[in-house]
Amino acid sequence: MVACKFCQIVAGELAAELVGEDEATVVFLDHRPWRLGHCLVVPRRHWETIMDVPQSELGSLFAVVQLTARAIEEGLGADGSFVAINNRVSQSVPHLHVHVVPRRRGDGLKGFFWPREKYRDREEQERYRHALHEAFERLQRTMRSGSPASLDSAAAQA
Repeated sequence: MVACKFCQIVAGELAAELVGEDEATVVFLDHRPWRLGHCLVVPRRHWETIMDVPQSELGSLFAVVQLTARAIEEGLGADGSFVAINNRVSQSVPHLHVHVVPRRRGDGLKGFFWPREKYRDREEQERYRHALHEAFERLQRTMRSGSPASLDSAAAQA
């Protein structure tokens, strides 16, 4: 198995342009930025997707994402930022990473980088809403039961 590039960066085995770090995360410049200053926020522990991260650790991860977004505005004079996560599809490295990209008004980035879709009709939209609502409610009930393990099994059954 090929070693995870982000695990290698976290371990100091692979060079990266570090922006910041704490006990749980490492922030570094993306080597192929969408805009100059594009950062990746990476948990030190190897999780492939956001669904793999224990809920107890999400808050600290997103506190660093928030800090990075503020640093981009203050340090680079950006007007704002674009924050994104890919899970499996389009995930170039199978290690959770959060993109924080500097934005400026008129920078040419138009929201998402893929074409938008339209629901055929109100009925199709309602089918999607209903399917998502049912899964959301089922997972939320499982979360209220207090067991992360039961959340994992409920997600697997969904």
